[in-house]
Amino acid sequence: MHDFPVESTADTLSLYTVYMCNHIKPSSVASYLSGIQNELEPFFPNIRSIRKSVLVQKTLLGCKRLRHSEPKWRKALELSDLNMLVQTVGSSESHNDILFLAQVTSGFFGLNRLGELVWPDNRRLQLYTNVPIHTSDKIFDGVRVLIQAIHSLYDPVYLFKRYLKSRDSLFPGRPELWLRSDRSPPQRSHFISLFRRSFPSDISGHSLRLGGALALTLAGTPLNGSKTLADGRLMLSDCISISIRSSCNL
Repeated sequence: MHDFPVESTADTLSLYTVYMCNHIKPSSVASYLSGIQNELEPFFPNIRSIRKSVLVQKTLLGCKRLRHSEPKWRKALELSDLNMLVQTVGSSESHNDILFLAQVTSGFFGLNRLGELVWPDNRRLQLYTNVPIHTSDKIFDGVRVLIQAIHSLYDPVYLFKRYLKSRDSLFPGRPELWLRSDRSPPQRSHFISLFRRSFPSDISGHSLRLGGALALTLAGTPLNGSKTLADGRLMLSDCISISIRSSCNL
């Protein structure tokens, strides 16, 4: 139709790259090119060298720089969000509400990952026989979560003790720490659904731990100290560290 030669050349693959990058992400175009290479290689043995030619590689690199998409950062949970949550459901006598409050505040101030607070949805990951460990725990000492009581509505120690009282009265003798009113561990999907109903859409499960780290930094905890706080529970990546420093500058 466009009078292009039947056999692919570096020019045609380069033009194809530019055309497709106008419609989809350049990273997807790279996958398209690999697929084209696999399909055409039985008929055109030199397609692999054409795909790796300088012209095609430079074209794809230029499209990635020209049409790159910015990463979507989730907002860190803030103390004001915790205050709003406690004001909304803090007076509820429902065991599930008490559980949710305890999980959110414990995860925030204890720098917990979401997976450490909930039960997996995937049944293959629901293992009672495996003890969670990490590579730095050479003597199987376990992980210690340090949470300090504070004078506020969202005091994590008070809310945790309140949950324990409710749990022990409903399910005495059960070994699980976190239990819903139906005796089942809170699953990830259930926690996320409550989380999304309680907070704005730009806050996700990862915002819990990130917000706790940010709150510690704003309170004056040294950045290097917050990275190893609570027996090494938090290992901030470079991008999170930059986010914290930027927030502090604001």
